[in-house]
Amino acid sequence: MVDFARYLPAALVGKRPVVPVVRLQGPIGAFGAGRGALTASGLDASLDKAFGIKGAVAVALAINSPGGAPVQSNLIFRRVRQLAEEKKLPVYAYVEDVAASGGYMLACAGDEIIVDPASIVGSIGVISASFGFDKAIERLGVERRVHTAGARKSTLDPFMPEVPADVEHLMALQKDIHDSFVALVRGRRGDRLKESDDLYSGLFWVGRTAIDLGLADRVGTLHEDLRAKFGDKVDIRPVARGGGFLRRQIFGSYGETRTPALLSAEDALAAVEARSHYWRYGL
Repeated sequence: MVDFARYLPAALVGKRPVVPVVRLQGPIGAFGAGRGALTASGLDASLDKAFGIKGAVAVALAINSPGGAPVQSNLIFRRVRQLAEEKKLPVYAYVEDVAASGGYMLACAGDEIIVDPASIVGSIGVISASFGFDKAIERLGVERRVHTAGARKSTLDPFMPEVPADVEHLMALQKDIHDSFVALVRGRRGDRLKESDDLYSGLFWVGRTAIDLGLADRVGTLHEDLRAKFGDKVDIRPVARGGGFLRRQIFGSYGETRTPALLSAEDALAAVEARSHYWRYGL
């Protein structure tokens, strides 16, 4: 049913509290043009619009993301917090299927994190996955030819044997990123956290357990929770993500994946890539 009162002048319907909703759905990172992944630049316009809506009493984030690139996750988090502080608006993060790894970093942009009992939450860790093909190409009689300027320019080449010093370097990078992630979570969640070795190990939990651990605040749904906070007349207003006509046909206005009649090979691979992020959490 269309809420026609939303489009009438405020003087005719009385002052209604407005809560803009920004949907953060999909893997995080610049995986390629038209792939529908979440990036700071791709969300900039919708975040500015949400925090700039007249009469807004809060901003809601509807999150369904398995994570992805740490830099983009942090950039989005920081932009939300910057706008929240500038506009002096509370932010409520509503977790749907999953807010894991970078997706949980996005949830931490909320002053409160609300989950479904079956939501997957956490995975505070850093991962790098690859394959080693050096033995396979040797059996096939393929000779690998790599020429570099810089002794370690071919670090972690999957077609060459793994070098312990390269792995050590990678793990040092991961530790730096992980330490920053942990500091961000502690800074946002504070005394609500039940500190333990497992909390930052990369494990993930269902919503109710996440509440017990202090990673989330309570069980609820976006519409029910906002109505309980601001009354039945609250104007819950979705803010669409930008993008051209083709992108909207493939990924929808709010980031949901569609199945159009024609997909390019790149888009098809991107869909598999995006789904692979979710498979890690059994979704």
